[in-house]
Amino acid sequence: MAAQALAKVSIYTTSYCGYCVAAKRLLDKKGVAFEEVGADGRADLRNWLIDTTGRHTVPQIFINGRSIGGYDDMATLEKRGELDPLLAEPPSADLEPLPS
Repeated sequence: MAAQALAKVSIYTTSYCGYCVAAKRLLDKKGVAFEEVGADGRADLRNWLIDTTGRHTVPQIFINGRSIGGYDDMATLEKRGELDPLLAEPPSADLEPLPS
């Protein structure tokens, strides 16, 4: 998958989160480059994540600016064979940058 991954992947994490480690491990295993944004001590960022995703937990994973949820959600997409097609989509030219 590594050579075909075109999507922009961002993952919001904390340093003490086992699910964050699992999500990064899955992306690494697939050879997918991603931007990791640490949310430790960042109330502004955590509030943005809650407002944007409706969730209070990390990781929160975005593919081409679209929230796909957390690790369990990404693992479900992988099991269904739906993750690779998302990762193969190039970002649109008008993709808004996510907070970092």
